[in-house]
Amino acid sequence: MYPSRIVCLTEEPTEVLYAIGEEDRIVGISGFTVRPPRARKEKPKVSAFTSAKIGEILKLEPDLVIGFSDIQADIARDLIKAGIEVWISNHRSVAGILGYIRRLAGMVGRADAGEALALRAQAHIDAISAAAAALPRRPCVYFEEWDDSLISGIRWVGELIRIAGGDDAFPELTDNSLARDRIIADRQEVVRRAPDLILGSWCGKRFRPETVAARPGWDAIPAVRNGELHEIKSPIILQPGPAALFDGLDALHARIAACARR
Repeated sequence: MYPSRIVCLTEEPTEVLYAIGEEDRIVGISGFTVRPPRARKEKPKVSAFTSAKIGEILKLEPDLVIGFSDIQADIARDLIKAGIEVWISNHRSVAGILGYIRRLAGMVGRADAGEALALRAQAHIDAISAAAAALPRRPCVYFEEWDDSLISGIRWVGELIRIAGGDDAFPELTDNSLARDRIIADRQEVVRRAPDLILGSWCGKRFRPETVAARPGWDAIPAVRNGELHEIKSPIILQPGPAALFDGLDALHARIAACARR
């Protein structure tokens, strides 16, 4: 018996289930869900990222709750204590996203649809990689996930930057899954690494290029001198789901390719 009443505590399971035509199984979603847009209109919102309405979830009588990462461990514990089956994924890489799509689809009896979606994503990755190989140069890219303290991009973001044709300015930090382990304590280190392109995705608030450019000493950075400071919308890059492999990768490649051709 496959689960028929699923609560999704983050956006990526919702996106995958809609993409494979299994949205009717979803009975509750995260309040941060924006993809697909219709999900917000069709499904009750019962969680944030670090908190959830446990009572409301139980009223939905789910036979599976899906979450993401150790950050949701407390939510998972409370649901498990209440007798609910919970699956918490913890993938942080491009390969992990592809594997996640396949596993989730298999859990609802749609392994074929999951494989098709994963193959389509891989084909898109391969196409962008081929286009990136034709660029005249590989810009150095500083990706900023948060502005206070400065937090650099997580692993799948760093991998997608490389696929899109750039080189991550802080490759030694990308494998750190927790944001606190990707803090850049010395802001002048960004200056020293001289990125050609600065991309910002401040989760939950608008990226402000003018604020970044005004940081002391940052006028020496090539990206600042050339006006190469741009926002990548967080829903398409900071969720480890299909959006990152399609729209997120496209947005990265568009900015990197434009910078490379300057």
